[in-house]
Amino acid sequence: MFSMQFGAAVAALLFPQAGAAGMVSLRLALSALLLLALCRPTLRGYRRADWAVIAGFGLALGLMNMLFYQSIARIPLGAAVTLEVLGPLTLSVLAARRRISWLWAGLALAGVALLGRGGFDGLNLAGVGFALAAGALWAAYILLSARTGSRFPRVDGLALAMSVGAVVSLPFGVAEAGATLVEPRILALGAAVAVLSSVLPYSLELLALRRLPAAAFAILMSLAPAIAAVAGLVVLDQRMGVLEALAIALVVAASAGAVATGRRGRG
Repeated sequence: MFSMQFGAAVAALLFPQAGAAGMVSLRLALSALLLLALCRPTLRGYRRADWAVIAGFGLALGLMNMLFYQSIARIPLGAAVTLEVLGPLTLSVLAARRRISWLWAGLALAGVALLGRGGFDGLNLAGVGFALAAGALWAAYILLSARTGSRFPRVDGLALAMSVGAVVSLPFGVAEAGATLVEPRILALGAAVAVLSSVLPYSLELLALRRLPAAAFAILMSLAPAIAAVAGLVVLDQRMGVLEALAIALVVAASAGAVATGRRGRG
């Protein structure tokens, strides 16, 4: 999570030169090349259902990142991740099907209301919409990542899905940034963002989901808004007021509580 959020903050620094679509397409393309070179995944021996999972995973991964980068181009990183994490939180609440789950949902909504100062009048509405859409795809990403890890060895499935995501995002990046994407400085920083935001965190997540229950993994992921706020402060000088910090704390607590309660209920 530290790697991913600090990588996103570094990417945001390059938006004035390459644009949000340019940076996400460069990041995914370089990530795919790195993973394919490292893993050299085999293409034989898989069924049509396996490739359907890869296609779905890659599509979710590509669209999630495209929407998230559009969000952080418009609103602070901490706020964007706080809104994005509502996707996995909603998934946990619906899966639990317990009355106490609505307490966590209410707590999260209180955090979101604080974040938006009672109606999102302090945040760009398009940025909010992009973050919420990215959150829905984050929930899909978690489910499809677990399925991919169970069907493909090592991180082969991630390498193949990343290639799908790169193909999906590249036309948008080229349309926005054009030849800027191949400038040496942009390429070098794009490679750093690819390692920080894709290769390292996604590989570790895939491996973690093989060793941890999904509920425990989701509890740890609920810390993402707090880590994103730190990254935004350190790299982008995005300072928070007391209300914004409280809002992030409420969403983090709601996410952890919802997943923990759901786990006990299923147990």
